[in-house]
Amino acid sequence: MDKVAKVWWGLIRFGFRLLYNEMAFTYDAVSSVVSLGEWRCWQRTALRYLEATSDDLLLELAHGTGNLQLDLSEAGYQVIGYDLSPYMGRIAGSKLQRHGVKARLVRGKAQQLPFPAHTFKAVISTFPTDFIFAAETLGEIHRILCDDGQLIIVPNGVLTGGGVSEAGLEWLYRVTGQRGGEHGPVNHIFEAYGFEATLKVERCTRSAAQVIVARKKP
Repeated sequence: MDKVAKVWWGLIRFGFRLLYNEMAFTYDAVSSVVSLGEWRCWQRTALRYLEATSDDLLLELAHGTGNLQLDLSEAGYQVIGYDLSPYMGRIAGSKLQRHGVKARLVRGKAQQLPFPAHTFKAVISTFPTDFIFAAETLGEIHRILCDDGQLIIVPNGVLTGGGVSEAGLEWLYRVTGQRGGEHGPVNHIFEAYGFEATLKVERCTRSAAQVIVARKKP
């Protein structure tokens, strides 16, 4: 069984690597299908907790195909997008250009953020992989945040409609490792890196999104 499990999780990791890279052009469609159309609502829940003003600079970590970049720009925020995938960068850049938004996108690893200390009022990340909980990532985010700055993460969305489609997709989330409280109590994770954090739940039409709201401690 151990060998079977190893092969299975290897395939899952390979599939996600393709989705974020060579198959990134399918990301929006796949996200919509597996969330029954709720994905964009899940993403936008992050905006409900932003305390920044239009004069503040924000960073979206793992910007993906650029949808939240559009939302933030439309809301009047100054935002930079950061992502490791060159495929996501090209897609996001083209999307922003089509909507008349100036693309401010940087490519690199979250564990090595190329920004000066105290640069951003808030860092936002929606549906990141486990890199977001790495010690190096949280240390870098703490460094670039202004005093009292925010880190807002949307790690998960849960379908709540109770129908056959919802049950089937929730099963799919479980078997692909996207369910379970493996990170433990939220504040316990972030406290060691200089944050106070709470977990919020925001309702969408037929689902609920989890939102982690963390604040840099003085």
